[in-house]
Amino acid sequence: MIHGGTRNILITVPIIEKDFAMKSIRHSKQRDRIIEILKQTKTHPTATWIYNELKDEFAGLSLGTVYRNLNILIEQGLVKKIDFGSTFDRFEAHIQPHYHFICENCNAIIDLDVPVDDALNTKIAGATGLTPSSHRIEFFGICNDCKKD
Repeated sequence: MIHGGTRNILITVPIIEKDFAMKSIRHSKQRDRIIEILKQTKTHPTATWIYNELKDEFAGLSLGTVYRNLNILIEQGLVKKIDFGSTFDRFEAHIQPHYHFICENCNAIIDLDVPVDDALNTKIAGATGLTPSSHRIEFFGICNDCKKD
């Protein structure tokens, strides 16, 4: 705050929190379509699945281009990469904290519409002296579609 006579003038300066925020990233129709596809699906697709969805729409599109755009979207906080230790990374545009259910039969990843228990962070802090900022819990079992079969 700068004081001048009887007036107070507040000067706001933007703070850049990460290096990627300083990079100049051009707008991309491919990136727009990737985020659109991720928002429209609940399947938590692989990069290959996304590539197959877009390859007819964009001549010259490569799997590498899809990965590069996914990484930019991750850096921008618009997409999350889900790593469950499988061979292929899965991606989602549902970036708010939530839990997943993984089917042990078909490997489907299902978003669970149950509240995230933030009290777990406090319990871990109290029990260990550590300072958790978040947590991730996955539930495993058989999905409803596989139970029908």
